[in-house]
Amino acid sequence: MDDARPAIETAPAGDFGELVKVRKFVVHTEEVLHEFGPAADPPQLKGYIAAVANNPYAGRYVEDILPLMAALKPLGIEMAKRLMAVLGGAGRIVAYGKAALVGENGELEHAALWHEPGGYGMRQLMEKSKAIVPSTKKVGGPGRTIDVPLAHANAAYVRSHFDSIECSISDAPRADEIVWIQSMSTSARIYSRAGGLADADVVGEDGLR
Repeated sequence: MDDARPAIETAPAGDFGELVKVRKFVVHTEEVLHEFGPAADPPQLKGYIAAVANNPYAGRYVEDILPLMAALKPLGIEMAKRLMAVLGGAGRIVAYGKAALVGENGELEHAALWHEPGGYGMRQLMEKSKAIVPSTKKVGGPGRTIDVPLAHANAAYVRSHFDSIECSISDAPRADEIVWIQSMSTSARIYSRAGGLADADVVGEDGLR
């Protein structure tokens, strides 16, 4: 797997260029203390950050949509920094994922533009991040839910870190908006006992094992 990292791009807070106008950020965290068994030590901390932004391609078909992918790169980094700060820093993140929810006047392909900026926005800030960033995408209106996946950040075959977190924002996405989402976790599921490759046995060379 080619693990080359593109150069980190940054932008002043709130300024993401002509194609990306963020209406608001939403940050959600969960601290999982137990699942009716022993107290977790330590608890699992997981969360997501969502950016509610305009969709510059809403309501029309545009053949070349790649300019939006490039424009989203600074947003991906800004969002990752914000969520990592809430979860205790980049060094604590062991699982990640991403998602995008497109308003009704957009198309599913618009959500696919988040694959590179959403994933690399997190990976560039982490020391161990060779695994592919799992993702989901859908089209829907305000209040629609989307499950944002989580998986081991350095070895995709580690079952203990397969997880998800649900995102729903009551007033987003509006018809001409997209909700861009990143998810992160500080540990495996607290009672993981489904076998498979253990975190302690990860080699971390190919992003799989």
